[in-house]
Amino acid sequence: MSIQWSMFINLGIISVGLLLATWIRVKVNFFQKYLIPNPILAGFILLPLYNFVFPLLGLTNLNLGAMAYHLLSISFVALSLKTPPMKKPGKGRIFGTTLSVLNQFAIQGLIGLLLTFFFIKTTRPDLFHSFGYLLPLGFAQGPGQAYSIGESWTAFGVEGAGSIGLTFAAIGFILCSFGGVFIINYGIKRGWIEKDKLGFNIDKDTRPGVHPKGSKLPVGGYQTTETEAIDSLTLNLAVVLTGYFIAFLILTGIEYLLSFLGPTGAQLAETFWGLSFIFAALVGLLMKQILKATDTQHLMDNLTLNRITGFSVDLMVASAIAAISLVIVAEYWVPILTISLIGAVAVGFSTIWYCSRVFSDHRFLRTLLVFGVSTGTLSTGLALLRVVDPDFETPVATDYTYASGITFAFAIPYVLTMNITLKTFVTGDYIWFWLAVLINLAYLIFTMLFFLKYAGKRLSKHKSKLWYPIEEEVD
Repeated sequence: MSIQWSMFINLGIISVGLLLATWIRVKVNFFQKYLIPNPILAGFILLPLYNFVFPLLGLTNLNLGAMAYHLLSISFVALSLKTPPMKKPGKGRIFGTTLSVLNQFAIQGLIGLLLTFFFIKTTRPDLFHSFGYLLPLGFAQGPGQAYSIGESWTAFGVEGAGSIGLTFAAIGFILCSFGGVFIINYGIKRGWIEKDKLGFNIDKDTRPGVHPKGSKLPVGGYQTTETEAIDSLTLNLAVVLTGYFIAFLILTGIEYLLSFLGPTGAQLAETFWGLSFIFAALVGLLMKQILKATDTQHLMDNLTLNRITGFSVDLMVASAIAAISLVIVAEYWVPILTISLIGAVAVGFSTIWYCSRVFSDHRFLRTLLVFGVSTGTLSTGLALLRVVDPDFETPVATDYTYASGITFAFAIPYVLTMNITLKTFVTGDYIWFWLAVLINLAYLIFTMLFFLKYAGKRLSKHKSKLWYPIEEEVD
């Protein structure tokens, strides 16, 4: 039979992995205690199988990276189509949230680049100069971005960057889960948040990750259509996939125009394909404006779009981890481990120190969310926040929703300049590498200058303390 089954075989395998991971989470207290998301567990279950067992059966992990690439862009279209919440932002802390996330981009970028320079000049002269950028890509942006941008570097002669980026993302997920739970428990012990102000008691009924039989179930989505005509999920998904198709057509047109520039144009086109999620998000924003102009935005349901995003992210995370090539990781394990460990320490200390001073309300919750999105994805950040604010009764999650748009706008130039270091790899001229370092430094200075404004008097007191004392918290 000539029909191709490879995509559905991979989807079936990932689905089995997700089901097995869900069963393990329900049965094993360890994974409940550290809030390990099921897709991460599924990815690690499938990782050795895709590296050592399935290739013997003629099934490789090559298509998994492509799957993560597409699912990332689909999730960005769905997120961009959502209608912002009507709730007022909490005490003007939106830009503070943006600053906190951008601060992590800069810190992780500087650490990654400077350690890359160290390895090139000592033990790994063959290391590609953009290697260090895979730290903020994997930690602060996620597996989809790390893979898609890393793979686009093949146009410059860099091989295996996509798999290395997925490795950094997997390490970030581990840090997010274990580190996040440690911060929660340590914060309670040190008095960073008072127990009577917690919106939770890490509920034994919710830890398994599934609702117990007979419990009141939350609403997952609303019908905006009559199902005899078209299902509401079908309509919402059709709009999302149409947006991604438009992004594909735009990128195809750009690639055609750039082809007239020769090899340089081809490299630039490859870079744009690696940034397809940005084009997908922009198309989603444009489509939202068209829906508003035609008075049809009410047909898009935020909860349904959340389900589409959640579906995409869950599959993306599981497939991204399973797609890691252990052969490539083994080749680069020393710089990967070194940069990851130093980056992890920097993320832990800098988020706590920065966020406890830049915010004046719900500081511990905001710190937890920023830590989560700086080591994983928005979904892992929200998972940590849900531990202490299960019903999102505080404005923290809402503020991040508003802030994510601003963060995205500020992050675009950062992402677009990542290829500067590849010019050093191709030409050997270090002026491009140090220009990339200066760009990260500029982002760091930018976030610190505004930090001075937001932190105010909190800068002049308790300078040596990691956490700014809670007794001066503003409620």
